[in-house]
Amino acid sequence: MSEISFKEIGLSNTKEMFKRAMEGKYAVPAYNFNNLEQLQAIIYGCIESKSPVIVQVSKGARNYANSTLLRYMAMGAADMAKNELGSNIPICLHLDHGDSFELCKDCIDNGFSSVMIDGSSLSYEENIALTKKVVEYAHPRDVTVEGELGVLAGIEDEVSHEVSSYTKPEEVVDFVTKTGVDSLAISIGTSHGAYKFVLGPGESVPPLKFDILQEIEKQIPGFPIVLHGSSSVLPKYVDIINQYGGDMGKAVGVPEEQLRKAATSAVCKINIDTDGRMVMTAMVRKVLSEKPGEFDPRKYLGPARDELKEMIKDKNRNVLGSADRY
Repeated sequence: MSEISFKEIGLSNTKEMFKRAMEGKYAVPAYNFNNLEQLQAIIYGCIESKSPVIVQVSKGARNYANSTLLRYMAMGAADMAKNELGSNIPICLHLDHGDSFELCKDCIDNGFSSVMIDGSSLSYEENIALTKKVVEYAHPRDVTVEGELGVLAGIEDEVSHEVSSYTKPEEVVDFVTKTGVDSLAISIGTSHGAYKFVLGPGESVPPLKFDILQEIEKQIPGFPIVLHGSSSVLPKYVDIINQYGGDMGKAVGVPEEQLRKAATSAVCKINIDTDGRMVMTAMVRKVLSEKPGEFDPRKYLGPARDELKEMIKDKNRNVLGSADRY
């Protein structure tokens, strides 16, 4: 398949998005999707709240959806937003947790406007070498690159770590300088999945390490910072899932007020995946439990899509601060 530029699809990279986010003290939402209904909800939710958006897919999601189909889904989303709905919100198609140069290259060649290369499980020097290699391929094509320093615990698709290691502020200048990355994902206490914290009776979620974030900001002032694993695991949807036959146990996420605080700093991209999954699952379970004879996917995926759209609008307005920016 021939190489295609993201500009031909009508997408944007993250340069201007992040510049405006840092000036406006908000964070651009980065929502993961795996299927049509999730993508619809993300695009409609961001159009209706006038928010820029990064739609992102993991390696596993890309395999699930098919890379060629993804290209045309992204093209369709951009075309629908601009030409059908008259919206000027920028839309970025981003690879989440790319684990190899080959995967990043293939995404860039297939119209992605941004890629993340996650070398956090490698040694420091190996992380630098791999990240730099991706940057050297991406930048001539005007594709932006996100790197990562520090390790987040938890499980998300093929990304799995038992223990977190916080980002070391003393390494960030060297890493950013040597790699040339456009943004940096850091570890300050967020984690992947629905079970981010294990709490005892009466215990509350520990605060994010804002001291580390502040020190990183001092080291690389004005540089775009990214938070992964930032779903809040909304109790409303945990309860619905459990009410209709699920078992989410003691799923706990990052409090939304902590994310809002982070969004007013150099954090200008916040990743949200688990919350989207939980909304979809909650509504599908609810419909099928209340209407056990239902067999039309549109009748249970449609309500799930609509609920996800409303959650996205709420996140943009009240958590990320990205609403009404375009």
